[in-house]
Amino acid sequence: MKIDGECLIELIGSCRNKVQVYRSVRMPQLHTLLHFHLTPIVMINDSSRRDLLLNSQNFHVSPHSFKILYKFGTGNMKLGRYAVLLAARDSEYVERVYGGYFNVFIAAFGEEGERWDLFRVVDDEFPDMSELYKYDGFVISGSPYDAYGNDYWILKLCFLLQTLDAMEKKVLGICFGHQVLCRSLGGKVGKACSGWDIGLRTVKVVKDLWVPSFLEELDEMPSSLSIIECHQDEVFEVPVGAQVVAFSEKTGVEMVVIGQHILGIQGHPEYTKDILYDIIDRLLDNNSIQNMQRDIAEKAKFGLETAEPDRKSWEKICRDFLKRKQNSSFS
Repeated sequence: MKIDGECLIELIGSCRNKVQVYRSVRMPQLHTLLHFHLTPIVMINDSSRRDLLLNSQNFHVSPHSFKILYKFGTGNMKLGRYAVLLAARDSEYVERVYGGYFNVFIAAFGEEGERWDLFRVVDDEFPDMSELYKYDGFVISGSPYDAYGNDYWILKLCFLLQTLDAMEKKVLGICFGHQVLCRSLGGKVGKACSGWDIGLRTVKVVKDLWVPSFLEELDEMPSSLSIIECHQDEVFEVPVGAQVVAFSEKTGVEMVVIGQHILGIQGHPEYTKDILYDIIDRLLDNNSIQNMQRDIAEKAKFGLETAEPDRKSWEKICRDFLKRKQNSSFS
């Protein structure tokens, strides 16, 4: 059976609620044969639970995949375990100043007593599917790649995200991560009609319907928050069951939640201003931003000199989402 990447994602997605499914499909553009087998497993904190785990002879990743391990603190407390799925390669600047994007995420979201692993999915380094149950949450980074593309590693990432959704694992998607989450779960993503959004953006929080419990943890629920943005793609249509909880004048879907285990943020809560300065300079130097859009980039740099993002609030939102108990109620 011949099928393209997008149809393959829909096929696997349509099988997510089946107890046992087997499919073998050929992807002409990748010249490979993928075998998928969805089976119920029992592996959640010593308690019985039927979850769907996606296995594939080509999708399986060697346990020797490169990982970086960070541990905070010692003591007898149970360590929370999290993973960063890095969809971008470290820039020269971030590598020199921060030691890589992984360290940027640790500084923003890591806390004492936690273990964090790194998987460079952009280089085809994925977590072992048999060890997903060991993690409390996952963070998907931004990327210069298109979330709607059919690069092999992007398709594999979509399969992984569908599996984590079926397991109801906490998944936080940022920028590209936000977009690829929505794509993999049935939403639509594409190039923004209005072009690049770069710099500080005021995001308005929707409070008229309901507020996710992790947002209630802020001292005062704000009506708006400022965040660093750097993207030219956006989510046009959210997955079934998703709730849009923030928007802006530029982008209709700035923040989306699904249940209590999926959170997507279009902006960059982890970015510092100097990181964005460097990105803008590189985009201008390699002509990724052209014509009138160059003026927007230059204005963005000027705007960063006179205003600050609400980083503390965004970091708290992300930490509370990742680490709040699953059985918390929504108001």
